[in-house]
Amino acid sequence: MKKLVLIVDDEPGILTTLSSVLVDEGFDTVCTESGEQAVEIYREEKPDVVFLDIWLPDRDGLETLQALREMDPAASVVMMSGHGTASTAVKAIKMGAFDYVEKPVSYNQVVQSVAGALDYRASVAADQAILSSVKQTTPRIEADRNLAPAPGLSLLQVSDIPQRTIRRSTVIYGVGLHSGGRTGMVLQPLPPGSGIHFVTLPTNTHIPCYVDDVAETDYATTLARDGASIRTVEHLLSALHAYGITNLLIKVHGEIPVLDGSAMEFCATLEETGIEDQGVPRKEVVVDRRYQVGGEGGKLMTIEPDDGFSVSYLLRYPPPIGEQFHEFRLTRPNLYRENIAPARTFGFMRDLKMMNELGLGTGGRLDNFILVGEDNVINTELRFADEFVRHKILDIIGDLYLLGYPIRGKVTARLTGHRDNISILRTMVSENTL
Repeated sequence: MKKLVLIVDDEPGILTTLSSVLVDEGFDTVCTESGEQAVEIYREEKPDVVFLDIWLPDRDGLETLQALREMDPAASVVMMSGHGTASTAVKAIKMGAFDYVEKPVSYNQVVQSVAGALDYRASVAADQAILSSVKQTTPRIEADRNLAPAPGLSLLQVSDIPQRTIRRSTVIYGVGLHSGGRTGMVLQPLPPGSGIHFVTLPTNTHIPCYVDDVAETDYATTLARDGASIRTVEHLLSALHAYGITNLLIKVHGEIPVLDGSAMEFCATLEETGIEDQGVPRKEVVVDRRYQVGGEGGKLMTIEPDDGFSVSYLLRYPPPIGEQFHEFRLTRPNLYRENIAPARTFGFMRDLKMMNELGLGTGGRLDNFILVGEDNVINTELRFADEFVRHKILDIIGDLYLLGYPIRGKVTARLTGHRDNISILRTMVSENTL
């Protein structure tokens, strides 16, 4: 079935020219010189794309745009003007226009604009389907897993801290640390009570931020569902946990970008995009007693009651790293940004062959992780003398956010990794209704 394009312009020559181009390209068209009539045509015909002139005799083009967007938030509108200004173009885009073109419009411009507008409409429709799915299958643990609350066992408590999301959508591009491929990620705000959700691109598989969907913990934390997976979620989740972001949609191609190997750029993106308090109290996981995993080979991880959230970690490797200890209490995002977020992931020369055989670490470059040789760090200057142990704390803060809520508890870890982080979450879930 041919796509329908509505053309709205008070110049008959423009209507004829645009219509001819679009018909030649395989589209059906409907034309009008009236903004009022355009709204009625849209209501009845539901065109796929609209070319809309700024200046109309009966109704301003921006007013018509507003009416179309109110009628259909997915309306894909290309604004046109022969004597517009930059401020008008900016205003049109802010009001929801897909594109703004100056007349006379060339053949190639028309073709490119209509193709982009169709892609935009398809993207908006996919987003709406995902958001509808999110609302129907909330990530909140009790709803997502149909667990009936058990009296005295639920660790969830309402706090006086508000739920938070970001103020506007944003995009982050980079390389996947383990896949080695170019990857992109879209962050979109969600309303209160939504939670954090991942969506795989281009399959649109919905994966809630929850420990049950953890599939792998070798060198990074991977979520998977219905044959789709998202690798290396821990650095992003660490920043979200530290900044108290509780409602967010994350659309990503396969693997979260590694960026410089730390969480610094995620923090910068959150601050640049803006964080919005949503006026609704958040729930927190309030640890009620001591939980423990490990105990073999010196590994040990515990989490116990506390009036805040803190992580202490003891790390021990052969030289040149040696033994390092660090303790961090998360009270304000800026403390995380300054003391934990800059710490980069690291790897050893001796492990590279094995990692390559496993298909891991192929995106590791000299600027996105710390490469450790037999006697020294090979590729960079350390940001902290104890950067290695700080990165372990960064990972723990991220992995523990896979309970779906901020945590109030004291974490003590020794020689542990992603597997232990996920193991203690599963222990908590198995013994409680979350």
